[in-house]
Amino acid sequence: MRNFFVAGIIVANFFVAGCHEVVVPLKPPVVKIQQVSFVESASQENYSGVVKGRYETNLSFQVGGKIISRNVQTGDIVHAGEILMTLDPKDIVEQSHSAAAQVSSAKAQLELAKANLDRYTELFKSEAIAAAVLDQYKTQFDAAQANYDAAVAQAQQSQNALEYTHLTANADGIISAVNAEIGQVVAAGQTVLTLVQTNDFDVVVDVPENKISNVQIGQRVTITFWATGDGMSGTVREISPMADSASRTFAVKISLPDVTNIRLGMTASVSMSPKISNDAIILPLSAIYQTGDVAKVWLVDENKVRLQTVDVTAFDENNVQVRGLKSGDKVVTAGVHKLRDGQEVRTGD
Repeated sequence: MRNFFVAGIIVANFFVAGCHEVVVPLKPPVVKIQQVSFVESASQENYSGVVKGRYETNLSFQVGGKIISRNVQTGDIVHAGEILMTLDPKDIVEQSHSAAAQVSSAKAQLELAKANLDRYTELFKSEAIAAAVLDQYKTQFDAAQANYDAAVAQAQQSQNALEYTHLTANADGIISAVNAEIGQVVAAGQTVLTLVQTNDFDVVVDVPENKISNVQIGQRVTITFWATGDGMSGTVREISPMADSASRTFAVKISLPDVTNIRLGMTASVSMSPKISNDAIILPLSAIYQTGDVAKVWLVDENKVRLQTVDVTAFDENNVQVRGLKSGDKVVTAGVHKLRDGQEVRTGD
C-alpha cells in the first residue's frame, strides 16, 4: 500500500506541473539607429552651364521695306547709336512728300476759312447777317483747323518713318545672330538681328526638379570654365518659376562678377553646395514619425525609446533635413511605427 501511495503522489505532481506553462521572457527588439553629428554643408552638386548675355535684344525695323545695306556680321562688336542695317527709303520718301503736300493744302484751306470768318464776323457786328450765318463760317474754320492739324501729324509720322529706315544699336554689345540679308523684304517688327549687351554675362545651368529646392537666390557657387581652366565665384541671380516641359529641369541664371576673357557660348562647370544651417542633421525619411502636422523621431536613451519633436527644414526623395536634436543623440531610423513610448530596445552595437 505504501508503494501505491508514493506512486500516486508522483503522478499527481506530474499532472499539476503539466497544467502550468513555463513563461520565457521576450528579449527587447533590436532597432537601427543613427547617431547625430552636425554637418557644415552637403555634398556638392555639379552642373554644366553655358555663358549667355543677361540682356539679349531682338532688333527689328519699325517700318517694312527692302534691305539695301547690312553693316555687321555675326560676332561684331557694336556701339550704341551705330547704324546696323538700312532699308530702301524711296517709297517712304514719296510718302513724306505726299504728306508735306497735304500740309500745304490744309494750310491754304485754313487760311481761307480764317479770312471768311473774320469778314463775316465784321458783318455780324454791323448786323448785316444773322448769327446762324456766322456760326456756319465758324464751323468751317474749326474743320479747316482740324484738317491742318491732322496733316501736320501725318507729315511728322512720315518723317519718323524715314528715320526708321536706319536700324541702330540700342546699346554697346555683340551681334549674336543675323536673320536677314541684303535684298530681303522684311515686315515691321520682324527680327533681323540679335544684340547681346557685353557688360553683363550669365552662366545658365539646368537643375533637376528634385534638386531645385537646394538652390536659393543669392547663393554663392563656384564656376570653372572649360576653355581656360579659370575659376571664379558667381551668385545665383534668377531661378525659373517653371520647369521645362521636355527636360523637366529648371533654368538657373548665375551672374558673373568679371567678364574679362569670357565669351558668349563658353561652357562652364558649376559647383553648388546646398545651404544647411549649423544645427542641421540629415536623416533618412524612414526616421520620421508623423503625428498630425508634427514631425517627431524616436530617441534611444538608456536602452529605452522616447519621442522628440523636430523641425523639418528640407527634404528630397530619400532624406530629410531636421533641427531640434543634440550632438550624440541616437535616432531610430527604421520601424518607427512599431515602437511605444518608454519601450526597452536593443541597438545591436
